[in-house]
Amino acid sequence: MIGAPNGAESESADLLAADAELDPGDAALSFGPGAGGDGAPALIAQTERAPEKPEPAPAEKADPESDEEYDPFEKFNERMFDVNRQLDRFVLKPIAQVYRVIVPEPFEVLIANVFDNAAFVPRAGNSLLQAKWGGAAREIGRFLINSTLGIGGLFDAAKYWGIEKSREDFGQTLGVWGVPPGPYLVLPLMEPMTIRDGIGRGVDAAMSPLTWVGPTWWMSLIMRGAEMINDRALNIELFQGLEESVVDLYSAVRNGYLRRREQMIKE
Repeated sequence: MIGAPNGAESESADLLAADAELDPGDAALSFGPGAGGDGAPALIAQTERAPEKPEPAPAEKADPESDEEYDPFEKFNERMFDVNRQLDRFVLKPIAQVYRVIVPEPFEVLIANVFDNAAFVPRAGNSLLQAKWGGAAREIGRFLINSTLGIGGLFDAAKYWGIEKSREDFGQTLGVWGVPPGPYLVLPLMEPMTIRDGIGRGVDAAMSPLTWVGPTWWMSLIMRGAEMINDRALNIELFQGLEESVVDLYSAVRNGYLRRREQMIKE
C-alpha cells in the first residue's frame, strides 16, 4: 500500500485483531414443595410458563460519527485500495528493492533517523496543543540530543537515555478536542485516513520543516518522495503473505486503522 510504511505500517498484525463474544443464557427450573391433607408430601405437577418476549425497543438512530466503521464511501475506497496495492506492487516496491541494493540497510536507518528528527516540530506542537507537557518536553529533549550527540539526527542517541518519541499528530489533537472522525477515506498514493485525520495531516505537513525549509515546493516534494522510498525499503517485506491469510484485506486494514487511531486518542 502506498505510504503504508511510516509508523502505522509495521503494525500490520494489529489490523487483524477482532473479537466477538456471546453471553450464553442460563436456564433454570425450580420446583415448589407441597403437602396433602394427611401431611404426606404431595406430588405437584408444575408447568413452567414460557417467558414473554419483551417488545423490541424502538431502533435508535445510528450516530455515524461515533461508529468506528463509518464507511459511506466504501465502494470508492475499495477501488482506491486496490489501485494503491497495484501501485505499491508494480511501482513503489520495485523502486525500493533497487534502492535497497544501492543503499545498505544501515544507511537507510540513518536516513530515516534524519527525517524522524526533523518531524519533531509537529509532534512537539501537538503535544502542547493536547496539554501533554511531558510529551512536548521529551520531543524538545530528543531533538537537542539527537541534533548534537546524534550528529544532526543521524543517530537516535536519545533512546540510550530512555527518551522515547511521542506519537502525537493534529488528527489526534482534533480528536482530543472533540471533533468527530468523519467518514473513512482512501485516496491514491496516500495512507488510509478519516476526514479528521486528512485535515490533521495537512496541518502537520505545514508544520514540518521538510515543507518550509526547501527552497522550492518541488524540492520539498522530492524529499518526501525520498522519505517514502527509504521507508518502503526498510519495510520491504510489508504485507508479505498477508493477502493469502486474510479473506477481506480491505476490511482488516480499515478496522485495524480505526481502532488504532481511537486508542491513540485515548492514550
